[in-house]
Amino acid sequence: MAIDVHRILGPGLLESTYKECLHYKIKKSGYFVEKEKTILLIFENTKLDCGFRIDLSVENKLVLELKAVDVLNDVHLAPVLIYRKSGNFKLGLLINFNVSH
Repeated sequence: MAIDVHRILGPGLLESTYKECLHYKIKKSGYFVEKEKTILLIFENTKLDCGFRIDLSVENKLVLELKAVDVLNDVHLAPVLIYRKSGNFKLGLLINFNVSH
């Protein structure tokens, strides 16, 4: 679905545009998807409200972190790992829409 969104829109748009379109496509396909889901940070076995928001959560199993940047680096992956652990999600995916393919 993310590839379909990218094919239709192409690179160069704001992250929020891709998020809205991908949310629409996932929901239209019949999956339970949440946008901007709040998640607590687990720090020293304590849940803290740090204002974390997952871009998209699918079926409460998959975290989608969306970017529209020139180059992905380790700092972009860190939230995916934190969200997976804190939210007890099975999978996490980092998607960059600001590339040609």
